Amino acid sequence: METLLNKIRLCDVCRYQLPLGQKPIVQLGAFSKIIVIGQAPGRRAHETGTPWNDVSGRKLREWMGIDEQIFYNTAHISIMPIGFCYPGKGKSGDAAPRRECAPLWHPQILEQITGTPLILLIGQYAQRYYLKKARKSSLTETVKNYKSFLPEYFPLPHPSPRNRHWMKANPWFMEETIPALKNMIREVL
Repeated sequence: METLLNKIRLCDVCRYQLPLGQKPIVQLGAFSKIIVIGQAPGRRAHETGTPWNDVSGRKLREWMGIDEQIFYNTAHISIMPIGFCYPGKGKSGDAAPRRECAPLWHPQILEQITGTPLILLIGQYAQRYYLKKARKSSLTETVKNYKSFLPEYFPLPHPSPRNRHWMKANPWFMEETIPALKNMIREVL
C-alpha cells in the first residue's frame, strides 16, 4: 500500500485544471475496516493536508459515533474521495470533483485492501460512481433505501452545514438511519 500511496502523492494528471495545484489527499490502510468515499477535499483539507478536517468532518464522525483517533487510524478507516485534490470553488460551495481520480486510482486501492470493508458513499458523486443504475431517483431516496445497498455500501448525504435544510426536511435520517449507521460501525470496528 505504501508504494501505491507514494504514486498517488506524486500524481499530477490534472494539475493544470486545479486552482491551487495538485495535492492528493487520501488516507489508506491495507487492513481498513471502513472506506469513506466523499467528493473531494475542501480548501481547509488542501491547506492542512488532513481530510475531513472541518465542520463536515466533525458531523461525519458524530454520525459514525467515533472520535478523531479512530477516524484517522488507517487500521480502521481509509479515505479515498472521488477527486483527490481540491477542485476550487463552484457556484455554491466547492466545484465538482475531478473525474480522473476515481477510475485511475480506486481500483488499485481497492485491490490492496484486504477483507470486505464497509464503504460509506457520501453525497451524490460517490453514489453515482459506485451505485450506477442501482441508485434511486434522488439522493434522498437512495439514502432512505440504504438497506438495499448493504452489506457493501452505506449511502449518506454530505454532512455539510449547507445540508441543514435537507436534515430538517428528512427527520427519519437522524431518527432511523444514523442509529443504524452507528450500530454497523460498532460491529465492523
